[in-house]
Amino acid sequence: MTGPAPDTKGQPGISQAALFALCPRCGSQGLFAGLTRFAPRCKSCGLDYASFNVGDGPAAFLTMVIGALVVGLALWVQLAFEPPLWVHLVLWAPLIFGATIWGLRVSKAALLAAEFQRNAVEATGKDLRGDAATDTGQSGD
Repeated sequence: MTGPAPDTKGQPGISQAALFALCPRCGSQGLFAGLTRFAPRCKSCGLDYASFNVGDGPAAFLTMVIGALVVGLALWVQLAFEPPLWVHLVLWAPLIFGATIWGLRVSKAALLAAEFQRNAVEATGKDLRGDAATDTGQSGD
């Protein structure tokens, strides 16, 4: 690798961007406009967050993980302490809500930062057919 190193000055790492909701390009705060909805673009550098395809992968994964943890903990609490039903509602409902929102924010921010750092783009039909070599003037000879 003899090429110049990419300019990463001011860019946070994936974990830092995810935990603190930082822009992956400039590191400023304000990645989210709502609880789990991305802002349209960065207020500092103008990076368009809508161009990234984070998808629903984090939601499905978090639902299974948080659900399994809460069911296990609820069973343990029931068998160990035998509390009334209202204790379970007061205990688990806020925990499920908080863990899901926090987990969605962190995982969506991590995926966006990873896509930005790796210059990931959505594959098109041209990419799948292998026409990229013919578009650049390269031949198979």
